[in-house]
Amino acid sequence: MNAPHPALAADTLTGLRREALSAGQAVLLRVQEQFGLDAETALRALAAHGRLPAFDMAALNALTPDFGKLGFGEAARRHCLVARDAEGQLWLLLTDPWDSASRAYAAHVLGVPFQTGLAHPADLAALLGRHEEGLRAMEGMGGSSVQATPDAGVESLSFASIAEDASPVVRLVRSTLYDALKAGASDIHLETDARGLTVKYRIDGVLSHVAQIPGTDVAEQAVSRIKVMSELDIAERRVPQDGRFKVAMQGREVDVRVSVMPSVFGEDAVLRILDRQALSEELAGLTLEGLGYTGAPLTRIRKLAAEPYGMLLVTGPTGSGKTTTLYAAISEINHGRDKIITIEDPVEYQLPGVLQIPVNEKKGLTFARGLRSILRHDPDKIMVGEIRDADTAQIAVQSALTGHLVFTTVHANNVFDVIGRFIHMGVDPYSFVSALNGIVAQRLVRVNCPHCAAPAEPSAELLELSGLTLDKTRDYAFRQGSGCGHCRGSGYKGRRAVAEILLLTDELRELIVARAPIGQVKEAASRGGTRSLRDAALALVKAGDTTLEEINRVTLVG
Repeated sequence: MNAPHPALAADTLTGLRREALSAGQAVLLRVQEQFGLDAETALRALAAHGRLPAFDMAALNALTPDFGKLGFGEAARRHCLVARDAEGQLWLLLTDPWDSASRAYAAHVLGVPFQTGLAHPADLAALLGRHEEGLRAMEGMGGSSVQATPDAGVESLSFASIAEDASPVVRLVRSTLYDALKAGASDIHLETDARGLTVKYRIDGVLSHVAQIPGTDVAEQAVSRIKVMSELDIAERRVPQDGRFKVAMQGREVDVRVSVMPSVFGEDAVLRILDRQALSEELAGLTLEGLGYTGAPLTRIRKLAAEPYGMLLVTGPTGSGKTTTLYAAISEINHGRDKIITIEDPVEYQLPGVLQIPVNEKKGLTFARGLRSILRHDPDKIMVGEIRDADTAQIAVQSALTGHLVFTTVHANNVFDVIGRFIHMGVDPYSFVSALNGIVAQRLVRVNCPHCAAPAEPSAELLELSGLTLDKTRDYAFRQGSGCGHCRGSGYKGRRAVAEILLLTDELRELIVARAPIGQVKEAASRGGTRSLRDAALALVKAGDTTLEEINRVTLVG
């Protein structure tokens, strides 16, 4: 156990605790402010004075909360937690070492011996936040069977609406949506298995387990509720179904796209969250620099976006930020002197001064048909949300050849795969390379949390797995987040774009038309300054902005 901090005298701490209580502030935060300490130093110093072990975020994550002993609501109200460690030892985690009331309450409720530890309020709040949805849902289910009923209009999300609703199924779905929006999730996965329902959120591109709710009947009713909200057929469980609905939260409307898929245990549902207002706030004043582009990559993309005609292709998997990059590029060149028209599915963000057309395949408005109509509307620059078929590809190429600047996206793994993709769609290679100005292959990499990142040397096994040796990494500033309340214990906070950018030169055009081996094309591209995705990601590791584990997750080694 650490020795007490020399500045923290007992009488000083008593006064600080009195001030904190009167101000409704956590004593740990008061100590941090008073002595200019960081969160970890304050935690360990106060724990030493209280003769308690200190639990940082990593230690908290190793525990298993026991909300059956001390309910979630009571834990949140008292700012404490009952949990078990790997050996089964019961712990009471406090945020105030003098909190005798919570100790007495826990002793009364538990009725068995327990150990007491100290945790930082932000860390404990993060841990409770991750368990909030699942616990609130399980407390409401109670094993009853309640049929979901349709709501009129937009689903309203708030703590009041969740608490007041009599239906446990509706409460489960609403609380899941509410917490996902609060956590900034892009997708919600509701997975049915032999035990019941598993809830997962995709945050910063990575799935995280949120809750396991027992009972296959619960899973069936929850998916049925989602289908009712999306106006899908609740009786059909053998084929996939797609739909959408809206929810209202804190005065704003959020679109939710739904995909329901049959499985061996019932049905799974994936909900894609499209929070346009939050996206608008995030993208207001968005620039390519704001996405993390600097130096040569920034210059290259700006050059491609400023061309008078031709095609700029952005490629990458779903969720890699392709559309956001195009929005940023268009925003930078949107000076009001050009007619800019987009066709998207869906329109995710309103660009001022830009005509944006949503695809409506049910009414016959496809990308190809919309693009034909756009060409009669006197555009200077066109954005096609995604090239999905040969017809759209042909029209986009012809548009670029007839004096328009075309921005578009296509699914491919790297800049060289895009070339084969278009040729396999039946696009004439000569026309394609004549129209093409450049290709940007993009990925989003999670960056280290600025609050808890610290120097951390990777293991020899990780270096070998990453294709690196010690002599190649002598000038690397390896850093890694340990997990804290700011990053929900993940060690990462936010994402940054990395890209492989190919500018079409006459040499490359000749090689592509001649269908030269891909090795020759890559050599010519490298001579022209193209840097691979892996090298771009390694540059972030070298600067200490992310980790080898993260770039191994999103880019190929070698």
